[in-house]
Amino acid sequence: MAHASVLDVNGKAYRYFSCDSLPGAEKMPYTLRILIENVLRNASSDEAAQRFAQRIVDAGLAGVQGGEIEYMPARVLLQDFTGVPVFVDLAAMREAAEELGGSASSINPQIPLDLVIDHSVIADCAGTPDAFEANTEMEFKRNAERYSFLKWAQRSFENVRIVPPETGICHQINVERFAQGVMTTADDEPIAYFDTVVGTDSHTTTANGIGVLSWGVGGIEAEAACLGQPVTTLVPRVVGIHLTGRLAAGVCAMDVALRFAEILRAKGVVGSFVECFGDGVSSLSATARACIANMTPEYGSTCTFFPFDEKTLAYLRVTGRSEDQVHLVEAYAKAQGLWADDAERVYGEVIDIDLSQIPRAVAGPSRPHDRIDFTQARVAFEDVCRDRGLDRSVRAHVDIEGCGYDLAHGAIAIAAVTSCTTATDPAMMVACGLLARNAVTRGLAAKPWIKRIFAPGSHATSLLLERAGLSSSLSALGFDLCGFGCMSCIGNSGPLSAEMHRISADIELSSVLSGNRNFEGRISPDVSQNYLCSPAAVIAYALAGTMDFDFETQPLGATSGGDRVFLRDIWPSDAEIESILGMYVNEALFEEGGQDLMEGPDAWKALGVSGGSTYAWDERSTYVRRVPYFDGMTREIKAVPGVSRARALAVLGDFITTDHISPAGSIASDSPAAAYLSARGVSEDMFNTYGSRRGNHEVMARGGFGNVKLLNMLADGRRGGWTTDFTDGAVKPIFDAACDYRENGVDLVILAGKMYGSGSSRDWAAKAPLLLGVKAVFAESFERIHRSNLIGMGIIPLQFEEGEGVEALGLDGSEEFDIEPIDFGAGEPVLPNPRIVGVTARRTDGTELRFNAIVRVDTPTEGAYIAHGGILNYVLRSLTAVS
Repeated sequence: MAHASVLDVNGKAYRYFSCDSLPGAEKMPYTLRILIENVLRNASSDEAAQRFAQRIVDAGLAGVQGGEIEYMPARVLLQDFTGVPVFVDLAAMREAAEELGGSASSINPQIPLDLVIDHSVIADCAGTPDAFEANTEMEFKRNAERYSFLKWAQRSFENVRIVPPETGICHQINVERFAQGVMTTADDEPIAYFDTVVGTDSHTTTANGIGVLSWGVGGIEAEAACLGQPVTTLVPRVVGIHLTGRLAAGVCAMDVALRFAEILRAKGVVGSFVECFGDGVSSLSATARACIANMTPEYGSTCTFFPFDEKTLAYLRVTGRSEDQVHLVEAYAKAQGLWADDAERVYGEVIDIDLSQIPRAVAGPSRPHDRIDFTQARVAFEDVCRDRGLDRSVRAHVDIEGCGYDLAHGAIAIAAVTSCTTATDPAMMVACGLLARNAVTRGLAAKPWIKRIFAPGSHATSLLLERAGLSSSLSALGFDLCGFGCMSCIGNSGPLSAEMHRISADIELSSVLSGNRNFEGRISPDVSQNYLCSPAAVIAYALAGTMDFDFETQPLGATSGGDRVFLRDIWPSDAEIESILGMYVNEALFEEGGQDLMEGPDAWKALGVSGGSTYAWDERSTYVRRVPYFDGMTREIKAVPGVSRARALAVLGDFITTDHISPAGSIASDSPAAAYLSARGVSEDMFNTYGSRRGNHEVMARGGFGNVKLLNMLADGRRGGWTTDFTDGAVKPIFDAACDYRENGVDLVILAGKMYGSGSSRDWAAKAPLLLGVKAVFAESFERIHRSNLIGMGIIPLQFEEGEGVEALGLDGSEEFDIEPIDFGAGEPVLPNPRIVGVTARRTDGTELRFNAIVRVDTPTEGAYIAHGGILNYVLRSLTAVS
């Protein structure tokens, strides 16, 4: 075993692959050391191991992006929205394997795969003591088919753990329960290695806060990884964040996370690794680091990593890891150079951040990196109104609970304490509860027109608030437990009251949430402005009732004695927060909070399961259907056909997110997906969300590019899922146009601007376009995960050359497009040829425009995926021994 060393931990010997076995490795950043260990241990040969490791060292010493390596994560993490289609694909692959002459059992996870059901619960009911029970009942009523399928998957596949609903959010469960820091093989002479994770949610990065290298990938990449295929990637450029100072009083990890998003989005770190070092790191708790790491996708880097130190070990202890495990983590981290120290490391760039200079903040109204100092939030809101041409004197009258109110632009419709960003950190949740207690004590109340949502990240969080005596105060303000899930952060806010829905057309409503995403149209279709902030700030805004509020000069109300109460009067002190944490955050809290993790509620236990090694598909199901990706698949690889006379399905601008592309949120009653469900006898109140129906490709294809805020230049000014169908010249739903194109044998392309595919790692942002007939996407630049997802589904990403794009080239989307043939080889890992391809755009007047595009298939293995028709087809042929 080349590069092997032996580590003795309390008398037990562990073999390990030393990062320092290569000259120059001692100067590598923490994250590159993890990659070095990974390739040394997992490469197919000693020669490949040496080659990959040297590429890492060479790139690291130069501080630049390097060549291709093959990286094999230790675990895969899923949530149910993205996890259901993963298992649907695996189930379909089992059938296809048999049809190709292989064995269904060959399709089985080769590494641990964990799925936490956290994305399906909706805040249908909020602000009442029975909200949790009511939402749970509706959740199971809506999702019984999906949940039965997941129970079958848990029983039928090896190496699979599925955490039932109403347990917590996947990222918080991951750091509290699953993450080990260091893993070992089950041999008599065990090998110790880093705990590393890829997940089908962008915020898998949360675990980087406790020293677990982790990032989000598309569902198709995750499937391949769990089936034993390495993730092919280029050695990343590493950006170092030099942290100094300590947080000022009243400032929390969410404020730091928003500052990171602002700075790093402006710097441009897409595709880079980010890691933190310096004296400031030790001032942050492990859960504060997890909050900061969670926000990583909002500035586009692959990860935001924190090294191991005493606070990491303390967190592992308090959340229930054994002393033997904690000792192993400490010894291994120090042996491999992952312990926080002052050693000199080479970075591509170093950014200095003084924690003491970070103020409280909010971010909005639609992008996480648009940070605003808390004291300037009202001024920023006024700027938004001016920029949008809103008349701030306009009023909309509502009658709520027998009283009338005249609301203006910025009235808050939703206030949500939710998501893995902040719930993972006990300090922020305690601050939230203390502020609620202080408000109730002084006679303050939340504004009645606001829907108030409280969704903790785990049972340990809710137990903490109960034991500290803070749950009752939250409930008194209407923040009753709604469920254990993501809720508002992913758009599962549920409906507004009829009155608030009615006025949403008259004024721009706002939301505040302690989440990580606030893209337009995401939180609620009725809400136009969305602001991110800490949980305590969410409570504060619920008391204020509007974004048009200055907490410095305006009182929140008055005591019974008539004394005015300002936010500064009720904001909790850091000392009181720390006192409560010291009293109640202990091993007993997490032990009780994690009891019966895999058991689930009675409704889960009562679900039936059908099928053996292959699933018994129900043709009547509107939730789970067999996908068509492998239909007609042959043993032999067919040449990738050229694209000729293709039409543009959509012409889009900059910063098109996966929320714009992938079906998400509620299913509108006038949408193609609604028509499909209605035709199958599903009543409107049971449409559920697109996320819950990701296991049904028929629904998802109909929702592609259906976001109500999407602006397609081919839609004649209409927002949403509309386009011009050039077979008849009519503006119609995108799905209907795609069907017409398919019937006429017309291939499709997408034209877009910069940062196409930003946001969550949604595999349906690639699957839906494939099912609509899209063969290639032209963009000025791509977000990392989405580009990989397009390749994974066999769609070719083509990047306009520097300085060119739709506008610069004079394209309007009415053209027919020819793309020169691209040779991706015969399925072996080769780079595409040519790398720069010629494109002809034929205008309606017969004139032609020729331009070049860069084939953004960046590695030989990615080329092989395209040649096979996608990564799943590549894996399927590999596992059934088809060359």
